[in-house]
Amino acid sequence: MASWGVRRWVAATAGAVVTALAIGLPTEIVPNPWFRRMMPVEWWNVPVWLATAVLAGLLLATYVRDDRAGTAAEDADTAATRGGIGGMLAFFAVGCPVCNKLVVLALGTSGAMSWFAPVQPVFAIAALVLLAVALRSRLRGERACEITATPARH
Repeated sequence: MASWGVRRWVAATAGAVVTALAIGLPTEIVPNPWFRRMMPVEWWNVPVWLATAVLAGLLLATYVRDDRAGTAAEDADTAATRGGIGGMLAFFAVGCPVCNKLVVLALGTSGAMSWFAPVQPVFAIAALVLLAVALRSRLRGERACEITATPARH
């Protein structure tokens, strides 16, 4: 990441902000008039939310071509899958257990509180691990598959 240009850092920052809003608004970690959280935010929700936003932004930036040095990362599909699953798990991890309609529909209100709420920290850890592994895979692929600009031959 030390060799990243401005274009990638802008993409990383924009990706982190969009991820923070996409997770923070509907889970009401970010107070807003559109959503209402019925349970208070847990102490660990904010650090997980922020770490998710940073990791997702950095992961997104690995998909942006850097004009200073062309790079190609291997295993893009696997990294994208891990990143997507990690983002979804983070959303479920930091959200209010009884505000999530899918969880309440599947488990009922008592199931959301007795089963889903206790596993949310596990979802948070899994989300951060998946995002970190996806980012590491993309960064390692860039170092292994560096492409140098050469003139085209006819």
